[in-house]
Amino acid sequence: MLKQILSKLPRKSQKSDSLDSAGIDSGNHNSNSSNGVQCTNIGNSISSRLSVVKRVSSAVFPASIMAGVETVEPNLSFKDVSNPQKQNLFISKLNLCCEVSDFSNPEKTTSEQDLKRQTLIELVDFVSSGSAKFNEPAIAAVCKMCAINLFRVFPPKYRSNSTSGEAEDDEPTFDPAWYSLQLVYDLLLQFISYSSLDAKVAKKYVDHSFILRLLDLFESEDPRERDCLKTILHRIYGKFMVHRPFVRKAVSNIIYRFVFETERHKGIAELLEIFGSIISGFAIPLKEEHKMFLWRALIPLHKPKSVGVYHQQLTYCVVQFIDKDPKLANCVIKGLLKYWPITNSQKELMFISELEEILEMTSMVEFQKIMVPLFRRFACCLNSFHYQVAERAHLIWNNEHILNLITHNRQVIFPLIIPALERNSLNHWNQAVLNLTQNIRKMLCEMDEELVLACQRKLEEENTQSIEAAEKRKLTWERLETAASFKPSAANITPPLKPAACPVAC
Repeated sequence: MLKQILSKLPRKSQKSDSLDSAGIDSGNHNSNSSNGVQCTNIGNSISSRLSVVKRVSSAVFPASIMAGVETVEPNLSFKDVSNPQKQNLFISKLNLCCEVSDFSNPEKTTSEQDLKRQTLIELVDFVSSGSAKFNEPAIAAVCKMCAINLFRVFPPKYRSNSTSGEAEDDEPTFDPAWYSLQLVYDLLLQFISYSSLDAKVAKKYVDHSFILRLLDLFESEDPRERDCLKTILHRIYGKFMVHRPFVRKAVSNIIYRFVFETERHKGIAELLEIFGSIISGFAIPLKEEHKMFLWRALIPLHKPKSVGVYHQQLTYCVVQFIDKDPKLANCVIKGLLKYWPITNSQKELMFISELEEILEMTSMVEFQKIMVPLFRRFACCLNSFHYQVAERAHLIWNNEHILNLITHNRQVIFPLIIPALERNSLNHWNQAVLNLTQNIRKMLCEMDEELVLACQRKLEEENTQSIEAAEKRKLTWERLETAASFKPSAANITPPLKPAACPVAC
């Protein structure tokens, strides 16, 4: 009786064995039939050569999702099948494109590569036509194909110790497999941007792991790939609202690692370009999380030597924050002064330009909090012997908003600036800088001549005092040198005492 009951129960081991071996057995069986030949065979070849990819994709894209999907010959055209079969043909063509081709040798072009490229073109056209409908197996198949073709580890790039190693001097490297990768990126972009895509279902496959692997691709040396990734990540951020906090946190971690550890990353400019549009959409008042991103990520990005590569995008992000909350101008200017370059004139020029943009948006109250250390730095820039830095610092005064801020706070700013202008008129070597110095002096005199004369008198007094102090130091050193070089005369020298005779015979 017990045996009869047990015999009627389903055997799980046999079911699981049949599911696990379905791909291999069906591939061997269908190799002699006319349908589904290449999909399973290609999948088996990938699993044998790319075991790592198989482990990742099998965890993210389980085979049970594909169960019950009717296999259609992938070489057929979408025009040759009925509308109910187009979904299955779409999945079959995606499975066909899971074969990873080797493009390291451009002269070696096989028929398989041509077939894959043509299939990808058909897939992109089918999705862009708007007639596609993505059910869960189709979504899983798209994400799996993109993961197998795109997600890869880049080889390390070795740098010579004799070179400066700054990222802006590196020449871009173009991936030989780009013509195939571009079609995969186009398909992924069309898929993410599809209006009728069910985000609730798609988020199961475009998950945190998928996004992290996508962010890793920003390390690509190929600028074309990074540009495609920029667009795709921005669409993912807009499509999947549930992933937005994770995307912001993941990008912050990339920036932290770049600033405080490696100072090497190819995609910082593209990531900042994405965040420029994201910041513009932040609600007011800003959340504390967003302010922390400014303080901990964006401001320290001014520190690396390669800031010139992404400075334009960085400035845009900073300006967007100040536009949302003008009170942030104070902390941003403090951060710029903290990371101010001392020996890099090109970075100094970029900092002055960024400061001008920030000051244009700064209110009077925030300006008064930071004006003393700010114009001490500007005074150093006015006296810079690098003529471009000195010239750029003089041109700040042509900005009407900044000039208005200076005018209302001239009692504090003039004593900081006039000594620098006087030093320029006496010592600077560049004639263009001397002319600009004279123009600013005339402007200050027209603004408040009495204050200028008072500052000049105070400067003369300080110079007189410094000259007197220098004379005193000189006299003191002369007296010390005279005392040190004094030699007593022979008459005043007392002869040394003779040693007493030793009473003990030696």
